[in-house]
Amino acid sequence: MHEAKNSPRATVHIGFDGSVHKRFKGPQAQERYENEVRVLQFLEKAGCGFVPKIISKEDDSLYLVTSNCGGRVDRISGEKVTKIFANLEAFGVRHEDAEVRNITYSAQLGRFCVIDFEFATILAPGYPPSPEMRSNPDRAAWQKEGGDA
Repeated sequence: MHEAKNSPRATVHIGFDGSVHKRFKGPQAQERYENEVRVLQFLEKAGCGFVPKIISKEDDSLYLVTSNCGGRVDRISGEKVTKIFANLEAFGVRHEDAEVRNITYSAQLGRFCVIDFEFATILAPGYPPSPEMRSNPDRAAWQKEGGDA
């Protein structure tokens, strides 16, 4: 496997088959893992085709394997970024970290995709709220560092 990212919050590897292997670590790792899994499951049920799909997960070790949504995007207009995240909200999820670093481009799909749902909020009425992480002072430091995968 090829290491794609190693940060204080997660280690991400790309498998030889292209799958994305993410191990959560650091502050609130359990909550961030559970939220990402929950949001990805919600989006899959909603039929959202521009986010990773869960291939497997290991709750005890906070280990998630997802499909690959292409490569990171280096340059994109602010207007396009806004449109991509608005499209995600149409599926009932607010990303909460709507930055270019969380957008990829999939040549296979021929479109931009969204990744990294650790802090996302499900907007659907009656759905359980996401774990409260946004008031955590550590999140501000996390964002200042450029987030993680």
